[in-house]
Amino acid sequence: MSRPAQPWLVRATHWANVVLLAVMAGSGLRILVAYPFLGPRGDEYGWYPLQGAQPPSALTLGGWLAGARHWHFAFAWIFVANAVVYVAYLFASGEWRRRLFFPRRDARNAWGTVLHDLRLRKEAPQPIGLYNGMQRLTYTAVLAMAPLVVLSGLALYKPVQLPRLTAILGGYDVARAIHLAVLVALALFTVVHVIQVLLHPRTLADMTVGRDERPEEVS
Repeated sequence: MSRPAQPWLVRATHWANVVLLAVMAGSGLRILVAYPFLGPRGDEYGWYPLQGAQPPSALTLGGWLAGARHWHFAFAWIFVANAVVYVAYLFASGEWRRRLFFPRRDARNAWGTVLHDLRLRKEAPQPIGLYNGMQRLTYTAVLAMAPLVVLSGLALYKPVQLPRLTAILGGYDVARAIHLAVLVALALFTVVHVIQVLLHPRTLADMTVGRDERPEEVS
């Protein structure tokens, strides 16, 4: 019996994340506009090359600092709820076995995929089940970053009420840098993800209408 390559709950949470992350990124950049520096005031981090640089207004959301904070934290809670639903389904359904990265199964496949993408290998490795090893590594890394972006966001939102969390993350300024770094990592992932979708448009149909899985894709 065939099953959809992308179950309806995976598709629903995926497209919800598209909207949620876009809103949080735009509102987060508007919050950054209020103080576009990283590090303690008067002792900014020397490694950050964009001190004082403001993001383009077209990429921001919220209009002003307080408005952006309302947008950001309202959608952040929805993002957390959406992530909880996705992770719960992942483990309750057993989907984690074919979606998450396992080094013994996927490491060689992932490396071969990188060599192929760099044009150092003629043929691409065959996917192991639903994804190739590099895809599973990337998606697993994104899932691993999600708790970090949530925890650093909480440290920024309630540093007085959550002093231990803020301290664990290195203090308010470090938590702010971590939060922005994760945003940059997610943005880079999004760019690569969109490019891969354009190169393999069938995956867009899979994630939209849930095409039945082909026999050779079943692991």
